[in-house]
Amino acid sequence: MKDGFSMSCQNVIECACPKTECENNRKCCACVIKHRETDSVPFCLFLDNDGDKSMANLYQKLKERFEK
Repeated sequence: MKDGFSMSCQNVIECACPKTECENNRKCCACVIKHRETDSVPFCLFLDNDGDKSMANLYQKLKERFEK
């Protein structure tokens, strides 16, 4: 982790992410930190995930959802 920071996420019961090979799978805290640093959204939080997890795409999906 960045700056030697680590955190135990013992509250994870199920992981919705299909990327089981990811080193952060079932480590929600580490996953959120990674995605924050890459300006993207974790799979479990993304609406209608179609592969583009960028913040710009998330905003577009939210706009589409709420402008209906």
